[in-house]
Amino acid sequence: MRSGITSRGRRALGEEVGIRRADARDAKRLTRLVRTSRAYEGPYAPMVAGFRVGHDYIETHRVFAAVGETTGRLLGFYALILDPPELDLMFVADDAQGAGIGRLLVGHLKDEAHETGLTEVRIVSHPPAEGFYGSVGARRTGTVRATPPAVMWDRPELVLPVV
Repeated sequence: MRSGITSRGRRALGEEVGIRRADARDAKRLTRLVRTSRAYEGPYAPMVAGFRVGHDYIETHRVFAAVGETTGRLLGFYALILDPPELDLMFVADDAQGAGIGRLLVGHLKDEAHETGLTEVRIVSHPPAEGFYGSVGARRTGTVRATPPAVMWDRPELVLPVV
């Protein structure tokens, strides 16, 4: 198991959780986390069907993974795009939801964004996740309209202050 832990978080699910920069070797696990997310069942399933987090994506963007420090288990991840500043992806493993992993990732995201000089990050949210983003300080700024056939529903647009 490789460490590379850049930030230590909290104890969750029976072990310490750390955050590290994802690398190309994580691509399959990140992809699996996206494709198996219960948040994208039913009408949302087409959004992630065939979705892939590739090596090139991981190398191009700031992708960070929350992992159990003793098991190396992937508990969640996020991807930050710097220009323009946007949270592109954020997923937490289904059985890790409610354990504080999402909040840990958002805290890391804010630190990372602040270190790069950003003052806010745009979030185009999966509709059911809007409440979570609001609970960590994001504020709604509008709505991104559906773009069929890729996205069949309107999505909340939010801004997360990072200072």
